Amino acid sequence: MEILYGIILGLLVVASILMCVAVLLQKSKSTGLGAAYGSETKTFSQRGKAASKEAKLQKITMILAIVIAVLAIALPVIQLFK
Repeated sequence: MEILYGIILGLLVVASILMCVAVLLQKSKSTGLGAAYGSETKTFSQRGKAASKEAKLQKITMILAIVIAVLAIALPVIQLFK
C-alpha cells in the first residue's frame, strides 16, 4: 500500500505541475482596449492557428483537472485502507 500511495502522490504532483504549465501557456480572455478599436492585425489563418492551440490547451487543462480531482480523492481512500 505504501508503494501505491507513493505512486499516486507522485502522479498528483506531476499532474499539478503540468496543469500550471498549461494554464500559464493560455492567453488571457481579455485583449484589452486595443481590440475594441480594431487594432488587432492578425489574419484569419493566424487566428485559426491560435484558436486551435487555445482549444487544445483548454482540453488539456480540463483533462488534467479531472485527473487531479480523481487522484486527490484516491489518496485519502488508500490511506483509509492502510
